[in-house]
Amino acid sequence: MMRVVFVAIVAVAAVGFVGLQSAKASTAPWCAVTNYGNGSMYWDCQYSSIEQCRPNVLGGNRGWCNPNPYFVPYAAAPNKYYRKRHARSQ
Repeated sequence: MMRVVFVAIVAVAAVGFVGLQSAKASTAPWCAVTNYGNGSMYWDCQYSSIEQCRPNVLGGNRGWCNPNPYFVPYAAAPNKYYRKRHARSQ
């Protein structure tokens, strides 16, 4: 009976660990930084351009638009089968 309980706990733990995902980098390159006073600020990083960020900041919020410090642009993996083609001599 103890062995069955132990195996069940290990199985549940394994499923839990497999289901965890690593933290993802932020996908939006612009943040609206709002200053609430006393040094507290709120970073709202959901804007794909500075033009999308400006209305939020200009709409009465005390803040500014700032590039997202955690933004990692998508870079396609290089093709490992790429061969440089040379012109044939004639």
